[in-house]
Amino acid sequence: MYAISLGDDGAELRPLEVWHAEEVLAGIDRGREFIGRHIGLAGVVHDLDGARSWLKSYADKRAADAGSVHGIWLDGTLVGGVLFRVWDTPSGVCEAGCWLEPAATGRGLVTRAMRVLLDWAFDQRGMHRVEWHVSSANEPSINVARRLGMTRDGVLRENHPHHGVRASTEIWSLLAREWRAAHARGVPDDH
Repeated sequence: MYAISLGDDGAELRPLEVWHAEEVLAGIDRGREFIGRHIGLAGVVHDLDGARSWLKSYADKRAADAGSVHGIWLDGTLVGGVLFRVWDTPSGVCEAGCWLEPAATGRGLVTRAMRVLLDWAFDQRGMHRVEWHVSSANEPSINVARRLGMTRDGVLRENHPHHGVRASTEIWSLLAREWRAAHARGVPDDH
């Protein structure tokens, strides 16, 4: 299995596979309330079978070239992940997302991991647009979108029921030409 270093702090990006189910469940359990505030993953991965099923769904997506999931490890512990929830090669559009347990926040891990995935999506796979769908209440995730150079396209007002409350979803996006222009300007990798 490969691992991509995310910096000098022992952080790595690796593919997540079904056999990582116990690690995924442990990470979700460590941050279940925090992770579940804005995304439904904590409700899907509620036990080992749920973790296996969720990981298998991404293995199936990878096999169909329709999505993928990658883990973020810090000092050998899985602390979160980044993913392409939707991947549509013919249209050149995909949707990225993330989760992170609370003990790993504030280190730039998601931003650094997403930069690796964005390089791959744009440069290796020729994608045209990457979208980031985020609850309007999820300021840390909105800040990731900003750090990645994404533009807020709009807000879907009260479009999503989450824990009995109608949440609004912001749509952020980044185009391949914008990503390449930022690299050409030498935009630094912030942590």
